[in-house]
Amino acid sequence: MNWFIGRPVILQALLATLFTYGVTALGAGTVFFFKSINRKVLDGMLGFAGGVMIAASFWSLLAPAIAMAETAAEKTGIPGWFPAVTGFLAGGIFLRIMDCVLPHLHIEYSMKDAEGPKTNLSRSVLLVLAITLHNIPEGLAVGVAFGAAAAGIPGAGLTGAVALALGIGLQNFPEGAAVSIPLRRDGMSRGKAFWYGQLSGFVEPVAGVLGAALVFYIQPVLPYTLAFAAGAMIFVVAEEVIPESRHEGNEHIATLGLMTGFALMMALDVGLG
Repeated sequence: MNWFIGRPVILQALLATLFTYGVTALGAGTVFFFKSINRKVLDGMLGFAGGVMIAASFWSLLAPAIAMAETAAEKTGIPGWFPAVTGFLAGGIFLRIMDCVLPHLHIEYSMKDAEGPKTNLSRSVLLVLAITLHNIPEGLAVGVAFGAAAAGIPGAGLTGAVALALGIGLQNFPEGAAVSIPLRRDGMSRGKAFWYGQLSGFVEPVAGVLGAALVFYIQPVLPYTLAFAAGAMIFVVAEEVIPESRHEGNEHIATLGLMTGFALMMALDVGLG
């Protein structure tokens, strides 16, 4: 841990998001042991992922953004709430635009339910693109959290950034499985299903490094960037994760998973941060 603390922020963000990507790959690796997954289990895991993302959006992103903006309010004349609200809404708008321009297909949906522009892409590629949309804000969130910690922002610390990476990593496991196992069930080979499952998480290190670099070297935009990542994650939860977890009628299991994920992420962030 001491070695990690002394590394440059870009390297810290890269290592942290490589960890979250690695957990996605581990989840995808379950395809070597299982050909199908119980829908109730999947919905519980999706709810868990949503709970982690909601908790992380506040404790790891919005709270530091508000604290920083309020500290700078006297110098800038900008109300403390403005950067958080602006960045939060911008994150949601950005994901909505991506939702419209990037063709994708959510878990357990048929090809006729594919979203975005009409395309001839295969079902496997559309599934990967859907999970990739989830992972962009997750990687960005981890990156900006490390950038905020390195910049010495009030309310943002290295242990909190590490806790965020742990939480995002935990909820990436079911995401990897949620891509690879349905592909295997559709007849794809185990190796190919694993490849597509792990590929969905590869965007996280890219987004993490970009986020860390942006907030560390252009600090005035930091509260906006933190809130942007939070808004993007909440959009994903509200637009995709929660509806998918309830699609087959397992509302109570999905809600229990969400509560558990929220509580665990809250404990990690508050306890370690």
